[in-house]
Amino acid sequence: MATETLDGFDWRILAALQDDARMSNIALAERVLLSPSQCARRLQRLEEAGVIRGYAALLDPDRIGLSVAAYISITLEKHGAFTAEAFREAVQRHPEIVECCAVTGDADYELRVVAPDLKDLSRFIMDSLMRIDGVSAIRSRIVLDTIKDSRRLPLPPAP
Repeated sequence: MATETLDGFDWRILAALQDDARMSNIALAERVLLSPSQCARRLQRLEEAGVIRGYAALLDPDRIGLSVAAYISITLEKHGAFTAEAFREAVQRHPEIVECCAVTGDADYELRVVAPDLKDLSRFIMDSLMRIDGVSAIRSRIVLDTIKDSRRLPLPPAP
């Protein structure tokens, strides 16, 4: 679904769900000024089109024992499709890696990793990341304080 096919009601639905994805269809319909049946149809269409990829609980990492976060830059030895695919598959096997992006610049990938403590983070880097075939360099940076942590996307104002 292209953005030009989204109308004001769709944008209002998306904004409302970013505020509270647990609201009932009735509450959502009231908020976006639609009938519950119209709202449910639009919501289903947004889900089927992949505009809404899913719903998730946002957990506090400190409260579940994951108080250390790090950004880790990965450089691969070779830039062939096989090496990149093998690395991407390896990343999927490690739940400590909560985000992985292919990037431009000195590194090939940027990872966001969480761990219970520095010892576990070090063990993960040494025992897991350094053993992935094709990895030639690893540079890590420990997060001291998270200033902003949002999955909310900027949306255009609904007409």
